[in-house]
Amino acid sequence: MSVELPILIFGFIIGFYMAWNIGANDVANSMASAVGAKAITLRQAVFIAGILNIVGATFIGSHVTNTIRKGIISPEVLNDPHMALIGALSALLAAALWVSFATWKSLPVSTTHSIVGAMVGFGLIAGGFSVVNWGKLGAVLLSWVISPVLSLVIAFVMFKVIVRLILVRSDTYAAAAKFSPAFIGIAVYICAMSFLFKTPLGKSVQMSTVSASAISLVIAVVLGFAGKYLILRLLKSKKNGDAEDIFKRIQIGTSCYVALAQGANDVANAIGPLAVIYFLVKTGSVGATVPVPIFLLLFGGVGIAFGIAMGGSRVIKTVGERITTLSNTRGFAVDFSAATTVLVASKMGLPVSTTHAAIGGVMGVGLARGIEAVNFGIIFKIMLYWVLTVPVAAATCMVLFKILEFII
Repeated sequence: MSVELPILIFGFIIGFYMAWNIGANDVANSMASAVGAKAITLRQAVFIAGILNIVGATFIGSHVTNTIRKGIISPEVLNDPHMALIGALSALLAAALWVSFATWKSLPVSTTHSIVGAMVGFGLIAGGFSVVNWGKLGAVLLSWVISPVLSLVIAFVMFKVIVRLILVRSDTYAAAAKFSPAFIGIAVYICAMSFLFKTPLGKSVQMSTVSASAISLVIAVVLGFAGKYLILRLLKSKKNGDAEDIFKRIQIGTSCYVALAQGANDVANAIGPLAVIYFLVKTGSVGATVPVPIFLLLFGGVGIAFGIAMGGSRVIKTVGERITTLSNTRGFAVDFSAATTVLVASKMGLPVSTTHAAIGGVMGVGLARGIEAVNFGIIFKIMLYWVLTVPVAAATCMVLFKILEFII
């Protein structure tokens, strides 16, 4: 027990560090467009995202995690508990270090793909090329193109629709009020469908597509008209309002949804490997899936919240301000496109990144104003870090594996 306790403590420290990095880097997915469009302040974004990530991680996060994230390496490498323990520790630390470096550089990267890259490194050093599922890895690499391009197209089209229906009118406020149930409804529909399919809670319900779609449609219609009523009540004293005032309120709702879903989905990137370490130390073995105690989910959610509070502003400013100028209507189009992309790709079985989808959405609304409205210098820098994520995380994991193998 003398060796096991320090290993477990070390695992918890690394797990918290990874969760911290998820918060610091991925908070931009949910809050960057709202902050960039000045729907909420940076301080409000940090507070809201912190609370919603804890709630999402603890109550909606998966209570069962796959020991091999995304099926990227063969389960045989876990047959040796000692090797599995070192692999989980080194993969978690390698992914955390890369995300930490990217956050320090104020650039958004995928925490999911960081873990995937680290697991590839573990597989290569533990069992060689044969244990890596190269087809799965190819699908991950393909998502670097699919996620941002699909989101870019959806955001571009959505913003053009908003322009055609609302922004070209002489009274944009009246036009936005008229069409607000439709825009609120379509956003609610996508959010509801995402919750029923994308989150661990939704997967456990095992609802059919038709049933989920019907329920989501009813919720969308009800909340669409209820949302219009509430927004107009809030703005009834406002003189000389415009469409941005209405979309400002809608955008806060979409940003909150993304933050809640982020906590539910991304907590597994930190807590999945930590759960493996926890059960290896406690029981000496681990199966294909591992039960995740609620205290671990809460632990991960708190770690994410700390990361949001302490380091979230750097990447939020990059995504919300440095790529293109955002308004509330553009910010709504960004949030809608990111949520839609993740839902569609998930239903198609494609491993997508919310980070990549959010960046694609920002590019889409920028291009809707003309190519000169997008800062391609920062875009190319972001894409370079996306490409580096898997190989750097893999190489770092291999080095850490050898170091930990020597120490433990």
